[in-house]
Amino acid sequence: MSQTVKAIAESINIMGKRSGGAMKERNPGPVQEMAKEESAAGAAYLDLNIGPARKDGTELMPWAVETVEAVTDTPLCLDTTNTDAMAAGFKVVKNKADAIMNSISAQPERMEKLIPVAAEAGCNVIALLWGPDGMPRDSNERAAMSVDLMMALMEAGIPNEKMLFDPIGTPITLGADQIASGLEFMSMLGDIAPGAGSTVGLSNVSNGVADHLRKYLDRTYLIMLMKHGITTAIVNAYDAELMGICKGERQDLVDMVHGMMDGNDPDPSTLQGTALEHYKTYKVLSGQTVFSESWLEL
Repeated sequence: MSQTVKAIAESINIMGKRSGGAMKERNPGPVQEMAKEESAAGAAYLDLNIGPARKDGTELMPWAVETVEAVTDTPLCLDTTNTDAMAAGFKVVKNKADAIMNSISAQPERMEKLIPVAAEAGCNVIALLWGPDGMPRDSNERAAMSVDLMMALMEAGIPNEKMLFDPIGTPITLGADQIASGLEFMSMLGDIAPGAGSTVGLSNVSNGVADHLRKYLDRTYLIMLMKHGITTAIVNAYDAELMGICKGERQDLVDMVHGMMDGNDPDPSTLQGTALEHYKTYKVLSGQTVFSESWLEL
């Protein structure tokens, strides 16, 4: 059985080269083209990220929703730190039950404002394990935050099946410890919140790394998360190799990395091409090799 992960396509973003200017100018063309391209690439959801949008968020988010829904039925993931903009966006989403709210963090003010909106919409919710003091230090802090979020969501009538827990991917440039903590939390999630799903902003792991190298880290990190049953991931849908992993088309590579996670390393002299890339990248992400931007050449 090949494993699959539902891809949440990340590229319609206020910071993006193609989409950013178009969103600011309310030019539907580029945004609609990207929505069609990401859907055709196999995205299960389209993330519409308007950032903090302090000035015009309550008008921009509904515009983005209606612009994209005019050309595709792919469910939407609304992404903003502006709680009023989030509420305005969900007012106009056609298919609320399949949509995702990205995200409700474990911060009281965000929980208070957004949980009622999510409950009314009946949407899925990304439960982001980011607390009042910011980043959780380890898997136990992640677990404690996830219980707080789960209880608050359940009290509002949102079932576990609508929750997607995000352990927070951290840049490899900060070291491998936090990556290990996130994976450890993922192994605990089934016991903490039975029936709940999971997600991660995949490209966070490669943040700060040279652009041409980022895809290798993102791909191997996704495979590592798959070992613990990740159900969705926020990804670059324009990376065909990454989408192949999401669709279950790279099971040989998945099996190799999962074997390494169990302590069964292949002989690197027998590997070449993509397999060798994943082998070397896993060594870095698992902290067995110190990260440097020449890790693939070593």
